[in-house]
Amino acid sequence: MSARRALRAEEARFPLARPFAIARGTRVAIDLITVEIEEGGRIGRGEGAPSARYGESAEGVLAQIAAMRDAIENGMGREELRLAMAPGAARNALDCALWDLEAKLSGVSVTARTGPVPDALVTAVTVGIDTPVAMAQRARDIVADCGEGGPAPLLKIKLDREDVVERVKAVRAAAPGAVLIADANESWDIALLERVMGGLAEAGIALLEQPLPAGGDAALEGFACAVPLAADESAHVEDDVVHLAGRYDFVTIKLDKSGGLSEALALADAALEAGMGVMTGCMLCSSLSVAAGWHVAAQSRFVDLDGPLWLARDREGGAVLREGMLHAPVGLQWGYGFP
Repeated sequence: MSARRALRAEEARFPLARPFAIARGTRVAIDLITVEIEEGGRIGRGEGAPSARYGESAEGVLAQIAAMRDAIENGMGREELRLAMAPGAARNALDCALWDLEAKLSGVSVTARTGPVPDALVTAVTVGIDTPVAMAQRARDIVADCGEGGPAPLLKIKLDREDVVERVKAVRAAAPGAVLIADANESWDIALLERVMGGLAEAGIALLEQPLPAGGDAALEGFACAVPLAADESAHVEDDVVHLAGRYDFVTIKLDKSGGLSEALALADAALEAGMGVMTGCMLCSSLSVAAGWHVAAQSRFVDLDGPLWLARDREGGAVLREGMLHAPVGLQWGYGFP
């Protein structure tokens, strides 16, 4: 008796258009895992972006997916998958492929199940770590690409422990009309946060992501920060919210951290119910990841889905940045019913 479904997974390397520098290091290429689940002549696709920060590698993610082959091919659903696997890139790829497959088999789009989504949205565009002068020039280039007459550009400034206020002020001077968010990627301690938060507030930083290491959130209990704080590396799944509320103002949701769209939607609901705001982010990824993340972005105050914009070449039919707006990757036909 043949399996009801067929599961395929493969790794591919995607060079970046320019080096991507954050507090943990610089990357010039990424490895992405693509999953396909075929049933009844329809194919659902999902993508996982392995993260060294969480001890993942392309080989490890492929092994996790292979371990689920029998269960997936014999009909495992999304809720069963949430119970069977830990959050991460492997579960994300499988979960998103199942969402896509369900849409294509039923003719009921993901949008019909999760709520309406915009055709285009404002995404943050990242200014990587460099000298203040170079970061200012990058900010000017981004603003120029956005053109005039559209929404205010949203810039995300990557920071480490060095020249924090100088870098932020340089970007602000180069982009006086932009909305600015900053991301320290766990590289600070509470003393540094206290020392620089006044300068960040003066520069009009609208949100600061994960200044302290994950697991060090207790230091924020009762801490009155001059700028709103978002939990990124500390926020993975729905159950994390109880520990984050009162310490952070926002949660940053990434499908690869949450292990798929299913958990990401549950995390968003829990955060909003707790009175927190939501930001949708992504790893360095292709538009296949963005297509799924779009459904969380629709209910987010801030959106950072510029992962595909860093690629030297995205998947055909992917998201397009035009006049400051990221247009949905409808050409991929992910989750939009019958192609």
